[in-house]
Amino acid sequence: MHDSPTSAEILAAATGLLREQLIPALPPEQAFAARVMANALDLVRRELAQDPAIATDLSARLAALVGTSGDDQALTARLAERIDQGAIAPDDPGLIDYLWRSTLARIAVDQPGYASFLAETRGTEHL
Repeated sequence: MHDSPTSAEILAAATGLLREQLIPALPPEQAFAARVMANALDLVRRELAQDPAIATDLSARLAALVGTSGDDQALTARLAERIDQGAIAPDDPGLIDYLWRSTLARIAVDQPGYASFLAETRGTEHL
């Protein structure tokens, strides 16, 4: 059961309170720390809001690339091994596609306002 407010709404309210009421009332060194905390909360909110299908798609692409199943951490380690061993070339189209899509997914969470990201994804499905 999902009641209101959602986790994302709670995080948005917390960051709004920090930015609008608390940070302006704090001394500069504490205001900086509070801005860092607000930015971290925003990052978590964006991560929670990200479409789960994106993570599922990236995991499936990674598993197909390395030819085995497992959790993402194990698959990433396997990918690094396969690249190191020369089993996957750095210019492999599957590798390039996976790296590009995973990078865009990470930027969407970490820095969604990044100008180059916006230019790359404007008017297209970026993943």
